Amino acid sequence: MTVSLSSDRAVREAYETDASGLHLVPELVARPGSIAEVIELLQLAAADRMPITCAGAQTSTTAASITDKGVLLSLRSLDRISAIDEGARTITVGAGALVGDIKKMAAASGLLFAPDPTSEEESTIGGAIACNASGARTFKYGATRKHVQRLKVALASGELAEFRRTNLEKNTVGYAFAHDPIDWFIGSEGTLGIIVEAELALLPLPAHVVGLAIFFQTEADALRFVAETRESRILDPRCIEYFDDQAINIARAATSGGIMPDGAVAMVYVEQEIHDDLDSTLGKWGDVIESFASDFEPLVFDGEARLREARKLRHSVPSTMNERGGKYRAAGGRKVSTDWAVPYGRLAEAIRIARALAAERGIDQSVIYGHAGNGHPHQNFIARDTQELNTIEEVIEQTLKQVIALGGTVAAEHGIGKIKRKWLPLQMNPLQIAMMTAVKKELDPLGILAPGNIL
Repeated sequence: MTVSLSSDRAVREAYETDASGLHLVPELVARPGSIAEVIELLQLAAADRMPITCAGAQTSTTAASITDKGVLLSLRSLDRISAIDEGARTITVGAGALVGDIKKMAAASGLLFAPDPTSEEESTIGGAIACNASGARTFKYGATRKHVQRLKVALASGELAEFRRTNLEKNTVGYAFAHDPIDWFIGSEGTLGIIVEAELALLPLPAHVVGLAIFFQTEADALRFVAETRESRILDPRCIEYFDDQAINIARAATSGGIMPDGAVAMVYVEQEIHDDLDSTLGKWGDVIESFASDFEPLVFDGEARLREARKLRHSVPSTMNERGGKYRAAGGRKVSTDWAVPYGRLAEAIRIARALAAERGIDQSVIYGHAGNGHPHQNFIARDTQELNTIEEVIEQTLKQVIALGGTVAAEHGIGKIKRKWLPLQMNPLQIAMMTAVKKELDPLGILAPGNIL
């Protein structure tokens, strides 16, 4: 066998955790250097009925990229980024390539790879496709699925298959879910096949982008501003992000307190692509902001350096919460995060319900931040021990039931993985789950791919 399997304890422990806070030590680790080695490993696994869970940079928040069963298959070495086809506006990449590196190469050719998961400098494109990752700019550009044109997938049988998006505007052949098989694998979290290569669609790189941080005295005002901005026919932001008071404090600490105004209890961050005069665009935003009678001057992030600074502020929230949660691992605690979403017009109602449920159980209020323009906040709790973890998860389940009643979803961004598997039946009926199980059985009849993820 060309690809080696390591049973060394230190090697296995290097792959035991992801951003979920859970720790699962695999029985074996494989680190193939080529697609051929991935195929060879799958053929061996099929013969021996050996479970395989694939992983990239292990930034999953759902424990999808860790396992204590069989082989942990690291795809980090499949990191080749080919030359860009500027005419077709596409780029071909290996599953292990970092999203941030792909974006930089595209930008050097005046093109944009639009998906922007917050962890793009640490996350691989294979992982982003496997969970259909999104980010702040999903508000304008959509999630990863929309930007994937072709996939090479190693199937459970050891066969290498290629799937290309049809891009048809009309198609009435057969069942709708069979029209574009490429979509079976995007968001499948490694359960249907192992993505080894992708061709991605690119867009023209905007010539000028400006960010605005807008501060409010109440959470209600901030969330009303989100709804009105979403409905505006004058403004055209590419993202609408929300930070509550705790998130603001984390961001303030990340900048040594230099730019966040005192007294602000909520912030909305937007980015605007400038297609005409900068002053004219800022003037339109100023008129809307002024209508909310805010006592705070907005912060303007103009230029790439300043936009990177704004991104650092956003990233400081989940990274700080990860650090806080890690301190309680020995006591059975960890960070607990959600990625539910509701129709954007009901976001304020959903957050009020979520906060009330936490207060009823006497747990610390979560840090709430995220993609408010899509009705999609993140709640980050810190469980300090096993008992508090159980209480927090009970509160989350109660919250998810209310979210679904509001027309929402239990998972809008990070997938299901192992952590949210127990909440899948809250949203999907038995027929839906049975259909997914049937597809899983057809593509992975031995059940060796990513056991425990989703189903």
